[in-house]
Amino acid sequence: MTLSFYIYYRVPAQNAERARAVVRELQRELAGSAGISGRLLRRRDDETTWMEIYENVQDGARFEAELAKLVERRGLAALLVPGSSRKQEVFRSF
Repeated sequence: MTLSFYIYYRVPAQNAERARAVVRELQRELAGSAGISGRLLRRRDDETTWMEIYENVQDGARFEAELAKLVERRGLAALLVPGSSRKQEVFRSF
């Protein structure tokens, strides 16, 4: 069974450039440590809403732990809209 992680959150315009650099670095590290390449998207009708997508995850617990560690280390939460947080949805294959 493989898992797909969809993580969405809001980034204010003034933090967009820095947040994008942080997510790129985070995804680079994840690719190296967990072997999972991620994608970063933003909503077409609201550029402050972003989504990270990670697919074909074999070990969900390991991936979640590694992702949480990198998000914390990179300080991504401080770049989000004040009072908001990252929301995570996980889907599994049939």
